[in-house]
Amino acid sequence: MLAALRPLAVPDEGRYAEIGRWMLQSGDWLVPRLNGIPFFHKPPLLHWLQAGAMALFGEHAWSARLVPGLSAGLMLLALYLSARTLVDETVARRAAVMLGTGTAFLIGGQYVNHDMLVASWIGIAIWCFALAFLHGERPHAGLARLGFIACALGVLAKGLIGLALPGLALLAWLLWTRQLRKVPYLPWFSGLALFALIALPWFVLAQRQYPALFDYLFGAQQFGRYTGKTFNNPQPGWFYPVGLLLLLFPWAFWALAQIGRARRVAPALDSRVLALCWCWLIAIVGFFSVPRSKLIGYVLPVMPALALLASLGWQRTMVHRRWARPVFAALTALALGIAVTFTLLADRYTRNKTTGDIAITLACRMQPDDTLYAVGGYPYDLPFLIQARRPMVVVQDWAELRRSAGDSWSRELFEGADFEPAAGRLLQSPDVLPIASAEPGHWMVAPNDHPAGTWQLGWVRVQQGSGWSLYRSAPERPEPAQYKGLPGCRDHRGEQGQR
Repeated sequence: MLAALRPLAVPDEGRYAEIGRWMLQSGDWLVPRLNGIPFFHKPPLLHWLQAGAMALFGEHAWSARLVPGLSAGLMLLALYLSARTLVDETVARRAAVMLGTGTAFLIGGQYVNHDMLVASWIGIAIWCFALAFLHGERPHAGLARLGFIACALGVLAKGLIGLALPGLALLAWLLWTRQLRKVPYLPWFSGLALFALIALPWFVLAQRQYPALFDYLFGAQQFGRYTGKTFNNPQPGWFYPVGLLLLLFPWAFWALAQIGRARRVAPALDSRVLALCWCWLIAIVGFFSVPRSKLIGYVLPVMPALALLASLGWQRTMVHRRWARPVFAALTALALGIAVTFTLLADRYTRNKTTGDIAITLACRMQPDDTLYAVGGYPYDLPFLIQARRPMVVVQDWAELRRSAGDSWSRELFEGADFEPAAGRLLQSPDVLPIASAEPGHWMVAPNDHPAGTWQLGWVRVQQGSGWSLYRSAPERPEPAQYKGLPGCRDHRGEQGQR
């Protein structure tokens, strides 16, 4: 329900929803594209699943959010089944409630990017391997194979962390609990074969078509972002520990009750379960705390472990108190209220940065063969909202941007164009605007805060929205009889008629 309450946020949701929509429209399932230009920041699993969801349910914001929503549901189910197996039904249900009412789950599960998808597969991989190792002196082969499959899907979701993070957490746990001797008995041959069968084909095919892919995807986008100091959002070392308290508020405080208990627990609870949760939590938080650039979504993979620790902490400190049930119900309502409040506030914040208002006008007036120019910025959500059938022409001083651009939208476009020079023709200099303004069938969008200049000459302002303005070329082209606009106009025709 929350996924239908707000427009697409920019840049992430606009970017990734449009890549999935374009993949469906173009029929090119090999190459993710942003504005028709190759986009190789991440592998394509998210885009494949989004394109499939839109094929089934239409090109809507809520259908774009189905993938993170279902990924969150998968994370919740894996936590419940694993906790029920490792501990008991009561703790498992409580852990599922705690995770399901947390801000991380309710916000991350309706936000279009790769984080919830990869977090779900990382969690499933850890659960499967952990259950396999706890099966006995020899790991359970079937569960281990499921772990290899989950790692493969994690790699397809967001790259090397889909394999590295489960491996890091499990290695720490196996060392702590002295189970490393079991590793040689994993079904390595069949497991690696399944991993390769699922994870490798896209990388091989894409690398054959674009020989520079591995250097860019693994070098610049993975190792470069991890070790570099020039990427966005630098944060201090305490960012993730504090963030986790907020992401699972208020339940995370009960996880603190489990500190130091992995070696001294009641006989009914295997100490290896607590050790698993702490290794999982510390290894992944530590991994992401090393880079200067920190984004809160990166620690979503630890949420199942934190929720299980919180449930165990509640079991230890609260369950025998006579007022525990009403307190639990009140805290559940509080957690849900916080998530809904964040969603509504995000809606208010987002509407001032998106193009939803001018998109209605443009979708209903633009003809399929018209050309759209973007000046002074990149309107991530606009192609998705109008359901454009052609890419935009993005106008900038690209020579200067190549020298000075940081981690920005412009770098996404010109680095993608380096893979495919023909697509790079969509990146034009301001010289094209005077010519375009004198011909019918051209439209232009620009941020309201873009400085006035010669780029406006010859263009007629059609609408000033909350964040962007819409212009048309001076000569108007007659609208065909019974014209119904671009597909994005259909859902807004009633609203457009009231303008």
